[in-house]
Amino acid sequence: MNKEWWRNAIVYQIYPRSFKDSNGDGIGDIPGIIEKLDYLKSLGVDCLWLSPVYASPNCDNGYDISDYKAIHPDFGTMEDFDLLVKEAKDRGIKIVMDLVLNHTSDEHEWFRKALDGDKKYENYYFFREKKNNWGSFFGGSAWDKVPAEDKYYLHLFSKKQPDLNWSNPDVYNEFVDIMRFWLDKGVAGFRCDVVNVIYKNSLEKGKRKIALTGIEHYLSTEGNHDILRRLRKDVLDKYDCFTVGETVFVDPQTANLLMGENRKELNMVFGFEHMECDCRKIKWFRRAYNPERLIRALDKWQVGCEWPANYLENHDQPRSVSRFGDEENCRKESAKMLCVLNLSLRGTPYIYEGEEIGMTNGDFKKLAEIKDVESHNVYDILKKLPLRKSTKDRILYKCTRDNARTPMQWDNSATAGFTSGMPWLKINGNHEWINVEDDEKSENGVIAFYREMIAYRKSSEALQFGDYKRIPAAKGVYAFYRTAGDSRVMVVMNMNGYNEEMPKIDGKTIDGKVVITNYGRDFVEELGELKPYEAMVLEV
Repeated sequence: MNKEWWRNAIVYQIYPRSFKDSNGDGIGDIPGIIEKLDYLKSLGVDCLWLSPVYASPNCDNGYDISDYKAIHPDFGTMEDFDLLVKEAKDRGIKIVMDLVLNHTSDEHEWFRKALDGDKKYENYYFFREKKNNWGSFFGGSAWDKVPAEDKYYLHLFSKKQPDLNWSNPDVYNEFVDIMRFWLDKGVAGFRCDVVNVIYKNSLEKGKRKIALTGIEHYLSTEGNHDILRRLRKDVLDKYDCFTVGETVFVDPQTANLLMGENRKELNMVFGFEHMECDCRKIKWFRRAYNPERLIRALDKWQVGCEWPANYLENHDQPRSVSRFGDEENCRKESAKMLCVLNLSLRGTPYIYEGEEIGMTNGDFKKLAEIKDVESHNVYDILKKLPLRKSTKDRILYKCTRDNARTPMQWDNSATAGFTSGMPWLKINGNHEWINVEDDEKSENGVIAFYREMIAYRKSSEALQFGDYKRIPAAKGVYAFYRTAGDSRVMVVMNMNGYNEEMPKIDGKTIDGKVVITNYGRDFVEELGELKPYEAMVLEV
């Protein structure tokens, strides 16, 4: 049984810009995170993953990095970061950085030198006299013209994010140095952004029938695998750290090629199939949510992936209560049910800021309230389609990444306890009744349930390291065993908005000790029926 510390770690993702502002400028910062370390420790989390805090012009909120060894002034100073690492360590909490390897900002020194004609740095990127037909993940062409010159540069994402040329050994050496810089400061690893598209086999014309034109030339290439193996050997294996990859268009089998223990590349991979259960491959094309699709996707990864990185929310996804629960009638029950789900699956669980109070999607009313660059790019495309404005707006508000980026709701004051100034992004009006302070006072608070579930997971061999086996149940009811030696638990969740029967084993009613329940009632006489969004963990 493999027991590296990161396998049983509870990872909490912080989107620094939206977590806690300490100086009143409306932008969350590192000192604000330090202020809340005791709160985070009280939850029971072991590791904080920080979305980018590097120097950046913030075209894509920090994922366009202009200096990998500097802290953006909005977030504080390098001294603030060093203090965060120390204060977190004093509380038994590790820090994981977000690392973008595929591209830099167009304001990075490397790209500026390339535009000035420096041959060394021109080879850090992809410049061509003629562009091909590749498409950008953010919509439109993946090529943009260099100002005042007859050549183009490649950007799979925003035009402010030129792709790096990983065929160049100098690029590899730069990142070896960058990773060592942060690891020597005491960070415990990296979340690697879109890490399976960093190596381009060629710049040939793409096949239009592929999901994204040109992707066959750069998706999970053998060169990509080679880079990850070399970084693991040359850097990562020399530290007590881990890596988790954000990877696109992967299934469990291809994920295992990126993070299988014998492969010596990444330690974990985020899958996205369960994030597609309410859309048609592309998140902007929605379909009605069906819990059975979510269950099938989760089960597929539990069975097929060596060690899943489990999550229901992050900075790119709408809020899980708004997607998979009933935020109007059963918000707390939905939030607690999703807590049981995330913390009882096999793998390492990732919790996103605000998830522990059941925060919901933003309440945006107009395009001007949206800051996300991807959303504005997509809306420009939507404007050209023969759709009603109300339809276009509905797509935007439901799918924008800003749904997850609204400021953390600490209390019911005018600015939610997030800032004393003007917040950088609109605060959800429901902070008046959904916030940390009020939830802590509630008899059936979501935070208290998270603490209970985290503590139980840490005490249970079955939930930490046990095998997984699904149990047949009614549609929309997810039930499974987790077993490790003599430790065995059964997890049951009704993901429907109506009553369902408990699953039966060999035709018999389940009998066991209920140790966790999100409805907070005695199940001894009531194991025959599940209420809407009811969840329980039984020792059997």
